[in-house]
Amino acid sequence: MGAEFGCPPSLARLTCERHRSAHFGRCQRAMPVAIILNSRSGNLPLFAAVGAAAGVYWFARGFRLLQRKRLVLNTPTSKIHSAAMGLVELSGLAASPYIMLSPLKRTECYYYRSVAWQLKQQGKSSEWVKVAEETLHVPFYVDDGSGKVLVDPRGAEMDLHCDLQQEYHRSILFTGPEMPGCVAEFLTRHGVDPDKHIKVEEHCIKPKNFLFVLGTLSQNPGLDATVAPAWAERADRKLNTAFSLSNKTEANGLPTTHVVRLSDNAVMVPATAMTQQQKIAAALSRAGMSNTAVWSGAGTGVKTARSEAMACSATVEVAVINEAAVQPGESEGFDLHPPTVLMKGSHQPAFFISWRSQRDVVKSLGWKSDVMIWGGPALTLTCIYFLFAHLGWL
Repeated sequence: MGAEFGCPPSLARLTCERHRSAHFGRCQRAMPVAIILNSRSGNLPLFAAVGAAAGVYWFARGFRLLQRKRLVLNTPTSKIHSAAMGLVELSGLAASPYIMLSPLKRTECYYYRSVAWQLKQQGKSSEWVKVAEETLHVPFYVDDGSGKVLVDPRGAEMDLHCDLQQEYHRSILFTGPEMPGCVAEFLTRHGVDPDKHIKVEEHCIKPKNFLFVLGTLSQNPGLDATVAPAWAERADRKLNTAFSLSNKTEANGLPTTHVVRLSDNAVMVPATAMTQQQKIAAALSRAGMSNTAVWSGAGTGVKTARSEAMACSATVEVAVINEAAVQPGESEGFDLHPPTVLMKGSHQPAFFISWRSQRDVVKSLGWKSDVMIWGGPALTLTCIYFLFAHLGWL
């Protein structure tokens, strides 16, 4: 045959062998896919139903994102000094007379959200399960140069920069980073074993961070920024009963530490007759931080260096910013009884805080809504097609 085409027989045999080898390789690569499809054919209806439902959810979610994009575009951006009551868009730098340390990275911030996941076995597969979450904030303002406005972030959808994202696994086979004492303290405080496969994330609003806020500017409903930090509600568990409050005095520049203890049988005292510590304790109790049992075992189970664990103690430190540490006049000018507050409105619930600019927010919402609006129906139709084909309805 090779001679008919002017090819030596040896060359013809070599060509045939190459074709057989290539064909055999393609068959070998295709066999695992066929085996998987045949072995999971019984689960195909379940996968198809889940995919179809996910497509419907994506479609609805895409329209919600598109609605938010139009809301951002249609809401005029205002300066703080001339902003009218109602739904507004404001942007500026974060500022506050208070500051605190985040529990995982020990970052000076005004707001933090710290989350921990644990890799758990679910049947034949493993998935990340949220096991701990904390959200706290002190009163902070947005300063755009024309003025400052107090922000109450409760109920806001946060789009913040991730300051920490790390996995830890204390295992001989796993050569990842060693878990810091701060992270171990955080996990132990929430009853999580630090020896498990853990993933942590932390998002913060730090001093001088740029913020874009879409919310409702309304009359102050009674928020007071003078007594103590306006602690946010905890996401899952309650915090400790003793907070270290450092007030940096101007006399000698050294911090004076006051320990505020929350008592279970505190005597009811009118607000006008309360001392400074009683006011702070009342504010913390209203935030749901009066449970003393959470801290009974806070120091147990931590298997890191004791010095590091003590340096990253589980108390939340709040300090008044020293005038010498900031630019002249920055520690002044904070209206601790502001007449207006930027917050989540009762009639217009849209409330969004982002570290991105308005242009970047619109761009992000645009491509996400497009993908979900077009990809959701495509996924649903594809899954329905495979489901009908499996049932023999086509």
